[in-house]
Amino acid sequence: MSDKIQTRFWGRQIDDVMSEIARQAAICQVKLLDPGVVDAVVHDNPSVCGNSNPKSFKKLRELLMMGLVMRDKAVENMGPADTEALIAAIRERLKERMGGRLGGPA
Repeated sequence: MSDKIQTRFWGRQIDDVMSEIARQAAICQVKLLDPGVVDAVVHDNPSVCGNSNPKSFKKLRELLMMGLVMRDKAVENMGPADTEALIAAIRERLKERMGGRLGGPA
């Protein structure tokens, strides 16, 4: 698979998952970009939720775990530098779209 096609493939896959993660985080009012929050969600700690929604929190947790697996697969296929650049670009786009709802530095 050519580099351009591979990057487009992984970009689309990662973007879809990250967009749904952001959506579920907004529903639960989870500030994913704040320190330690992703670890809390992965370790099934709903105390980071501003809004109790067990179904959405479960989906958020599952999506985060799937996203971690996808990142590892993308690194295997594209390399760490290209994968991190792709994820950073998607993260920035989501931050712009979601405003401060995802937390993190202003």
